[in-house]
Amino acid sequence: MALLDKMPELSVMEIADELGINFKTASEHIRRLALVGLVLKRNQGAAVRHALSPTGRIILKFLRTLE
Repeated sequence: MALLDKMPELSVMEIADELGINFKTASEHIRRLALVGLVLKRNQGAAVRHALSPTGRIILKFLRTLE
């Protein structure tokens, strides 16, 4: 979530590359975050772009207070 806060509008491949994780792992995590409304998906041609939802931003802000 912090990555999408810092770099919104990333594809799953870009997320996987930035985090150094497998594409399938990134895809599954993004899918779950989108299902609960923390991440928004936007189609851009053949690509799908991802960004934090307003709720996702609130949750991330709360999580940062716990650090």
